[in-house]
Amino acid sequence: MLYIEDLVKCYGKFTAVDHLSLEVGEGEIFGFIGPNGAGKTTTMKIVATLLSPTSGNVLVDGIDVVENPVAVRGKIGYMPDFFGVYDNLKVTEYLDFYGSSYGIPSGERKEICKNLLKLVHLEGKEDIYVDTLSRGMKQRLCLARSLIHNPDLLILDEPASGMDPRARIEMMGILKQLKSMGKTIIISSHILHELTELCDVVGVIEDGRLVAHGSVDDIMARVKGRKALTIKMLGSVERAVNILKQQPVVHGVIAEGNTLELSYDCGDDELWKIIKVLVDEGIPVISFTKGENNLEKVFLEVTYGYEAK
Repeated sequence: MLYIEDLVKCYGKFTAVDHLSLEVGEGEIFGFIGPNGAGKTTTMKIVATLLSPTSGNVLVDGIDVVENPVAVRGKIGYMPDFFGVYDNLKVTEYLDFYGSSYGIPSGERKEICKNLLKLVHLEGKEDIYVDTLSRGMKQRLCLARSLIHNPDLLILDEPASGMDPRARIEMMGILKQLKSMGKTIIISSHILHELTELCDVVGVIEDGRLVAHGSVDDIMARVKGRKALTIKMLGSVERAVNILKQQPVVHGVIAEGNTLELSYDCGDDELWKIIKVLVDEGIPVISFTKGENNLEKVFLEVTYGYEAK
């Protein structure tokens, strides 16, 4: 759905995006991770045809964003990090305005608006003035606005910024529903743990360069070389520690009370053998949990010591 090759964006002598390349497949959710000023928003604006690249190629569903921006705009829905709403309009008037801007016939717009408000959980707010909505409601309304023309690709720059926890959970639920509908989504966020559950693929960007790209598990394995497993059991763990240390895929075991924290480097298809060897030896295992994929740790691991330009 999205293909970026050797993308460069310069402002005078400053390089905001530095030879960035990535692909996002149809139906995927791609998470952009990086500090302020790393190049996330610049890249998104180029994909959204709002900025022209200095060099490189960007294709949306095979369409060049520079050569045919009008066609690209029909394919994308863009929600910026800072957005404006027309306070003197009612919710349905607001969506109807954008529907007309996309050339949607008036006879179709009413039903489209109704369905979108249901999707973003704003049913019952049709006749409410936009300026009376909470911040979270306004952000969901702006998401509905970006969907008014049924785009294939959504570009969402910090869509949950400033939301309270409940509003963020609602937003993430909506995005999961959009994925189930076949939408391709690019999302940036500083709430990194939420991207863990939401995204198929993440990209870590630093100083305009993509320094890591892949699934969270892949990046964890590549950066840290190990995965984590927590095992709880009854009684003494000493014998379990000795058994686990003999397993070639286990590279470290730490015991604390009746809990073991171990690092390993096999895939899920081999992970079950670690538990089986304990059970076969009569070790009373109560529970086992894979370590959380902590994107904050991934981000720090990837960018710590990164040699900037």
